[in-house]
Amino acid sequence: MLTQPLADKVQTGEIRLYDRYMTTAEPATTASILEEKIASHRARVGIVGLGYVGLPLAVEFAKAGFSVTGIDLHAGKTERVNAGDSYVGDIPSAMLAEVVQAGKLRATTDFSAVRDLDTINICVPTPLRKTKDPDMSYIVSACEEIAKHIHAGMLIILESTTYPGTTDELLLPMFEKSGLRAGQDFFLCFSPERVDPGNPKYQTANIPKVVGGTTAACTKMGQLFYAQALGTVVPVSSTQVAEMVKLLENTFRMINIGLVNEMALMCDRMDINVWEVIEAAATKPFGFMPFYPGPGLGGHCIPIDPFYLSWKTKQAGIEARFIELAGYINGQMPHFVVDKIQNALNDAGKPVKGSHIHILGVAYKKDIEDLRESPALDIMLLLKRRGARLTYSDPYVPHLQLDGDELQAQPEALAGEADCAVIITDHSSFDYPRIAAQARLIVDTRNALKDVNSAHIVRL
Repeated sequence: MLTQPLADKVQTGEIRLYDRYMTTAEPATTASILEEKIASHRARVGIVGLGYVGLPLAVEFAKAGFSVTGIDLHAGKTERVNAGDSYVGDIPSAMLAEVVQAGKLRATTDFSAVRDLDTINICVPTPLRKTKDPDMSYIVSACEEIAKHIHAGMLIILESTTYPGTTDELLLPMFEKSGLRAGQDFFLCFSPERVDPGNPKYQTANIPKVVGGTTAACTKMGQLFYAQALGTVVPVSSTQVAEMVKLLENTFRMINIGLVNEMALMCDRMDINVWEVIEAAATKPFGFMPFYPGPGLGGHCIPIDPFYLSWKTKQAGIEARFIELAGYINGQMPHFVVDKIQNALNDAGKPVKGSHIHILGVAYKKDIEDLRESPALDIMLLLKRRGARLTYSDPYVPHLQLDGDELQAQPEALAGEADCAVIITDHSSFDYPRIAAQARLIVDTRNALKDVNSAHIVRL
């Protein structure tokens, strides 16, 4: 049965329905009204959290013709969005400005805007605590604010990565306190974000979107919603399945990276070039997928997400041994890199203490500005504690904080003046031939100089 406000809107014509819903035998339902609004692009879309996930999603729905409201407590972000000034690398300012100037996207810090919205996507951070258990405070805070203004006829979708059961166990009770029922009065889903910052081929619009609802009606509504702006939608049977999908994807990568990092440690001991081993193995046309070693895991997903699963399985009395072991191996890689640097300097007759070490690339992956969980920070901190003099170059990171000190990015030519240059992040813009020619000693953790054979290059 419709709530009275919705019934009044139907009666006055403020909400119009597709003809297929207009039968004399069956009155309009909450679901049919919302379906019509979504399908006709009249639904008012809300995005909570305007970071690297939320802002691209907001732009895609605005480009599809929806009226989008972004909500973020960071006033600096909302001001920049409203000015058409993008702070997310995958969204050019010109693209953002176009939808803002067209009146399709606006941003606010005021959660009362929820009263006027038909759909809400929650895209807030979900970090780990130091004890490796999930920090749900951002999700809880956002949902508490949404719950104050929830109304019938809403679709709410959580996109923040989390442990299986979050949507049904945490969000559903919070929203049903209002007296509304999921699948009847409002619709609740989980859809894992799959953003790969800096990827020129796969971005929000063309990455398949998985969605699962607390009921079949919820799943259907979520599928309809995403289909209006994104290329492919993959419905699954429940929120738990959708939540587990994201964790499987990133656990798969984390464990395989852990395996190849351990292979790198073994090859180092046996004086075997691990990069050559991987390249040769990758020629097998079946049964093998190449992963590559590196200085450690970084970013917003792979170092963090598997531990959501590990934490949840411990509650069920299951030990996630692969996850814990891979996490340990990956966590040791910064120490391994520092040992390589120390040994390389020692072979050159120099100690780490007092030596000038220049770091090339500090972002967690190439060609982006993101420092989150970057192994470069761990490596630099370890070197600093051993007495090294540190400088760095990164075209995407103009400055950074390291153990209370602020460092400014320097020209990459400084690598030629250092006692040792260390390639941590292999940005495309670095002039590798010049670095190889000018630097006295290089530790290459990314195989960026694979085509250069020289005794002064030490590889991972």
